[in-house]
Amino acid sequence: MTGGTAAVVGIGATAFTKDSGRSELALAAEAVRAALDDAGLAPGDVDGLVTFTMDTSPEIAVAQAAGIGELTFFSRVHYGGGAACATVQQAALAVTAGIAGVVVCYRAFNERSGRRFGAGVQGREPSAEGVALGWGLPYGLLTPASWAAMSARRYLHEYGLEPEVFGHVAVTDRRHAATNPAAYFHGRPITLADHAASRWIAEPLRLLDCCQETDGGQALVVTSLERARTLRRPPAVIVAAAQGAGRAQEQMTSYYRDGIEGLPEMGVVARQLWGSSGLGPADVDVAVLYDHFTPYVLMQLEEFGFCGPGEGAAFVAADALPLNTHGGQLGEAYLHGMNGIAEAVRQLRGTAVNQVPDASRALVTAGTGVPTSGLLLGADG
Repeated sequence: MTGGTAAVVGIGATAFTKDSGRSELALAAEAVRAALDDAGLAPGDVDGLVTFTMDTSPEIAVAQAAGIGELTFFSRVHYGGGAACATVQQAALAVTAGIAGVVVCYRAFNERSGRRFGAGVQGREPSAEGVALGWGLPYGLLTPASWAAMSARRYLHEYGLEPEVFGHVAVTDRRHAATNPAAYFHGRPITLADHAASRWIAEPLRLLDCCQETDGGQALVVTSLERARTLRRPPAVIVAAAQGAGRAQEQMTSYYRDGIEGLPEMGVVARQLWGSSGLGPADVDVAVLYDHFTPYVLMQLEEFGFCGPGEGAAFVAADALPLNTHGGQLGEAYLHGMNGIAEAVRQLRGTAVNQVPDASRALVTAGTGVPTSGLLLGADG
């Protein structure tokens, strides 16, 4: 999608906790109201809603709970965290097509106190998607960490690296989280030695290679750039948006490709974002890369061309690009990537806690290992 006609104008979130004590619908409604207030809009201004297929709060329920009236557009995007940036893409498409004027994207869950994704596959109904998982489950590949570990091991083998290289991502994220009051790990940075000493989860992944589990909600408001310029906050212009699925794509278990040391689905996204925007890696001021597992951050940097294959860890260690300045999902909160989009908006507004000076272009990515999505956001003008 070639952008420039729509913008993110509001961001809002609940507190990020481990036990919210509230329903997921209540979290969604709170985040939506906060995002609208941030934009200077009222619930009655909204006529579109977008969320994840995985979300338990239907669009019409959120509309009622948040005081929103009639809807002319409502949509959902599949594949867990891979949906994050695609919710904004769908909102922008609806606004640009004139189907809706103001669209709110939201995601809310009790992922720590309720259903925990880290618990793996339990009681799943038969499905085509389940067939793919079934090739690995009998051999002990039961959780997302174990699925990601297969690709991580091949990545290390392919480039002659050791698991310690993943620590550069964990340390970078936690350094930023330590200065972010909204982050769960505020005030708690780590070192490479801490990473190397953390227990194995699924070799070669350690505890500090794996994102946390969070209760909370995040919402984003999208409208036309023309209208955005009349509102309360500087708009974050949607410069480009894309979705991507690679050949032989499966959900987290694409082991039958020619190689499993990279992320072809993110390569599909990268080619679209660079091609439609006319930009490249050198034009990005800050990157918010989906970090459910540290190896996938390195692979994303390589797929986008910030560095060569196998060079991601050295790139991160050199601080060559401001990365996950909110602390990422490792440090701030695991909100299926929606909080990362909010951080990109703050960077472009100049209001981030770890502000990158004069940031005018931000790259954001969604969940990897699954069909995914990405955004290029820019400051207006």
